[in-house]
Amino acid sequence: MYKELIMPTEISIKDKKTVVKGNVNRAALYARTQVVDVITADNERYYFIYYKNSLVYGDKLDKVEEGSFINKAFHEGIVIKAPHPLLKSLISHQSVSIPNKNKLFSQLQNHHSLHEIAHITTTLDSFFEKDELVKIIDKIYFHYKRNGNFIKSFQVIQILHDFAPSLKSAKERLNSQEFSSYHDLYNTPSLPSILKKDPLFVELHCFQNRSNPDMRLFLEDILKKHDRLLELLLLWLELPKKESIETYTGIAQQFVTMKDWIFILGEVNINPFRELPEARSTIEKMIKEGNAETAALCLLSYIHDLPTFYDAILTKLWEELSADFVGSHLDKFTFMFQQLVREGQYKEFEQKAFQLAVILFKENDLKIVQEKLLPIQKLLPRSEVIRKVNRMMELLEDPDGMMELGDYYAEFQQFDKAIDCFSWEMELQSHDPAPVLKISKMYQLKGMVKEAAAYQKVHNQLKSNQGIG
Repeated sequence: MYKELIMPTEISIKDKKTVVKGNVNRAALYARTQVVDVITADNERYYFIYYKNSLVYGDKLDKVEEGSFINKAFHEGIVIKAPHPLLKSLISHQSVSIPNKNKLFSQLQNHHSLHEIAHITTTLDSFFEKDELVKIIDKIYFHYKRNGNFIKSFQVIQILHDFAPSLKSAKERLNSQEFSSYHDLYNTPSLPSILKKDPLFVELHCFQNRSNPDMRLFLEDILKKHDRLLELLLLWLELPKKESIETYTGIAQQFVTMKDWIFILGEVNINPFRELPEARSTIEKMIKEGNAETAALCLLSYIHDLPTFYDAILTKLWEELSADFVGSHLDKFTFMFQQLVREGQYKEFEQKAFQLAVILFKENDLKIVQEKLLPIQKLLPRSEVIRKVNRMMELLEDPDGMMELGDYYAEFQQFDKAIDCFSWEMELQSHDPAPVLKISKMYQLKGMVKEAAAYQKVHNQLKSNQGIG
């Protein structure tokens, strides 16, 4: 429910001399690479590839082809969708300029090794022809081989073979005799020994096999060692463990607020109000700062599983929330009444039913209040509060029942409507001081001292006229 309050993650896209604005729809983490999907106001889709948090390339795509890296990232990577609070943290800048396509690969050399560029190249198959990308990887392979760097050339030919497995020349080179010793290294079960020679390979291998507990643990260690905390957090959120929630709460607070973290935990089926001690003070702070609706939206998603010490907070929310809000979420609030009936706490039931009626009367007429209270009536048909509301409906069209109706309105803190009822009675019974006294009391309750005094004076005069002391 809280997600409706999260603002979209906006991004400005500059393509040559044109600037368009859009909202991030989703993002996928795939090892060192992130893919970001943006939708513009005209419903056009832009996709951007980031490597180690730096923009590589992006452009408008009418369709993402099956089998492409982008497609793979959103099916096999860690995906977060709008309006997830962590989306903003994944986007390093709120504006991007699409790089010059013709100069892209020469510019990449200013920031990344040739080995990394070979891998990055495989992520761009939605924007370039595959044959063109194969040629770029091939050039890197021959560059390393000419310079006698055989292990790097082996690493690159592995990348090429994985990217284009049907390419006969890549397969032949990969399986050539000169690379046999490296095959032995990569076939060893010892990831630490491979990590020393090829950290990119190990990271990709562990990410792709992160369903394996050992691989996931090894990947976590890599991310921790290099302080890649956001990626570590996303990895944990994919398979969260309650026993480590304290550690990851500390990490999360570097990227999002505590109230956003409460929402995030809910998205991964962790009840933050049972597992997170800080959640209570966060909710209390929201209420104190006048954000009762935000606090309610956080709590109501867990209304069926809140610790009992939240009862006082829920009661406080009743006092702060608008009638419109309560009415819109009455199905959630009704659960509190179900609990009270099951536990036989009828006195508490009546107290909350009264509070609910007072809230609903603030912005609704009597007929609508009666309709909204029907679920409560079904839970406890003999509720005194419900009886009074139903009686008010009977009196509504009864000119002789205005005093009684006014008393009910007064009880539900509807002082203006009570005054209307007593005024009607005062006109019908112009010599009766009783309705005048009630009107005076209503103005006292409204804090309107002068009006209360004026009606008190009229009341005293009527009593005097009747010879009442």
